[in-house]
Amino acid sequence: MRGKAGAALCALLAGLAGHAAMAAPLGTDGAPAATTPAGTTPATSDLASRFGAREHVGQISLAPDGAHIAYISATLGRGSAVRLIDVAKQREEMVDLGNGERLTPSSCGWASSARLICKFHGVADYLDKRVGFSRLFAFDADGGHPLYLGRKSRIGATRLNQFDGDVIDWRGGDGWVLMQRDFIPERGDSGFNASSVSRDGLGVELVDSSTGKAQLIERPVSDAEDWLADGQGHIRVRETMPRREDGELKGDTVYSYRPTGQTAWKPFSTARQDGPSVLEPLAVDGTRDMAFATQRLDGRLALYSVALDGSMKASLVWSNPEVDVGGIARIGRHGRVIGATYVTDRRQTDYFDPEYKTLAAKLAKALPKAPLIGLVGATADESRLLVYAGSDVDPGMYYLYTKARRTLDPLIAARPELEGVPLGQMTSVKFPAADGTMVPGYLTLPPGGATKGLRAIVMPHGGPAYRDEWGFDWLVQFFAASGYAVLQPQFRGSTGYGDAWFANNGFRSWELAIGDVSDAGRWLVKQGIADPAKLGIVGWSYGGYAALQSNVVDPDLFKAVVAIAPVTDLGRTKQEAEGFSNRAMVERQIGSGENIGKGSPARHADRFKAPVLLFHGDRDLNVGVGQSRLMDKRLRGAGKASTLVVFEGLDHQLDDERARAEMLRQSDAFLRAAFAGK
Repeated sequence: MRGKAGAALCALLAGLAGHAAMAAPLGTDGAPAATTPAGTTPATSDLASRFGAREHVGQISLAPDGAHIAYISATLGRGSAVRLIDVAKQREEMVDLGNGERLTPSSCGWASSARLICKFHGVADYLDKRVGFSRLFAFDADGGHPLYLGRKSRIGATRLNQFDGDVIDWRGGDGWVLMQRDFIPERGDSGFNASSVSRDGLGVELVDSSTGKAQLIERPVSDAEDWLADGQGHIRVRETMPRREDGELKGDTVYSYRPTGQTAWKPFSTARQDGPSVLEPLAVDGTRDMAFATQRLDGRLALYSVALDGSMKASLVWSNPEVDVGGIARIGRHGRVIGATYVTDRRQTDYFDPEYKTLAAKLAKALPKAPLIGLVGATADESRLLVYAGSDVDPGMYYLYTKARRTLDPLIAARPELEGVPLGQMTSVKFPAADGTMVPGYLTLPPGGATKGLRAIVMPHGGPAYRDEWGFDWLVQFFAASGYAVLQPQFRGSTGYGDAWFANNGFRSWELAIGDVSDAGRWLVKQGIADPAKLGIVGWSYGGYAALQSNVVDPDLFKAVVAIAPVTDLGRTKQEAEGFSNRAMVERQIGSGENIGKGSPARHADRFKAPVLLFHGDRDLNVGVGQSRLMDKRLRGAGKASTLVVFEGLDHQLDDERARAEMLRQSDAFLRAAFAGK
């Protein structure tokens, strides 16, 4: 909607972005971005535009009464908007919220059937740093009556108001929510606000989303990082991360809990760097007076229930001898835990709740071609559910399931631009590393049946504390649709496979990780899938680092390198953390000594034989654009072929469909040129 309500919210956003301690720019002309109507495709039909288009549904939420659905949707270019669906009238409207140059919506939830709360993120310069920040706003289901729910930074505030709030309990849907808020006292002020809170830190308040009225529930704690509610309106678990005098994190995480009916906090566990595994809470079930927590069992993360009656009795709920527990499945406004998620070759959920276990089986039977099924929203009485279903060759569809009628109605396609585009099937494979270890991976071949002598790409994942999964991947599928075979190695250093596989992470154990990445390329050639003269490597973030470092280790293997937002110098990565609270933790992740020099591709530009193409956003908060500029400078200085493309105003994910499309076009052209005549 682009009427008075939308305009009022835009004005509020603009005012608060300018009022905040870290002001976010409005853009060159201050005008809202144009938007792409739901279900349309880009004007051009080329593959780069179709695959570069950002996901149409970023996050989705169902109102307590089921009358409305809200979802975050990409708009043309780099912006996002909140789209509101009136279920009964089958009508969709859009609340125009900006052009991506200021605060951008990232998630929404319903405080009541008539009131919505959305979180917005932005990037701004503060002192000599570029930092991210978030803000919370509430508005009506029609976009009207906007209200800022965070705490406005005042002149004289003692520090930056960076992340001003999160909803931690949506309650029953009466419009009041439990929020953890960042309290920032003013210099010399004995009372911060009407509640006379002068302490600094993260606290909890009960907030009316219509008026902003707040009641203090938990006084702020200076080193608090998170609070967990029990779904019954009570705060039961507190997470703190002690800091040094200079503000840096010590590296320990302390968990405390509050037994039923008591006010004092009792120790739950303390997780220490390089210490033994301890119970780390994920959620609290107030109806059963217990917490769900993870702890290592035989080298892999397992799920436990922990009694909060003072006994701390822990019982094993779920474990797998091959993989870590990936998380918990929750349902309803109170976040009831109904299952455990994990990933073997693909993501799965083991449901504890009998009703949802039966429902999951029925949904799987009804949607046999879309086995990746998730429950992503519910009404207050759980009579209607939002369901997502997709696969490797299906970007996904969102459905509304009505229990009473047992109907499954399609709502929104995740990526309408790809309708009718042939996609490549993704297959789980294993290949041998040089030491004989069998490394898992995912192989995607071009649609159409070609299997031998192909142009091929090894695509290591980012992180490094991450892993790929079976399912749709826009980057993989673009190259597959363009005629490439793509292999994604789950190298040692990946998460999800237990402690032994993770080793010391892909930076400190880079030789092991990069060895597996290179062996993935050798396997493609040995199997006859890849033409050895047409083998390239493409990676993003840590994957970009791996793409570059693999050419330091074996300069003859890959014939072309595409690195997106890569780490190129480990020493520089440590320097980028200077002034941030996690500096010591980053230093520990990267390591020290000769590992820094040997593991930094920018320091070995003379070894490169393959041409290199680099992409980076100049507002990247994860990996500074200076890393790519350094790599490009060193390669050119060594007489090597290097091209650097910098996208202005973009962060690590390059959330701009035009930039992504251009990146895909240039990457394909670069690889084809590098392989030409070979």
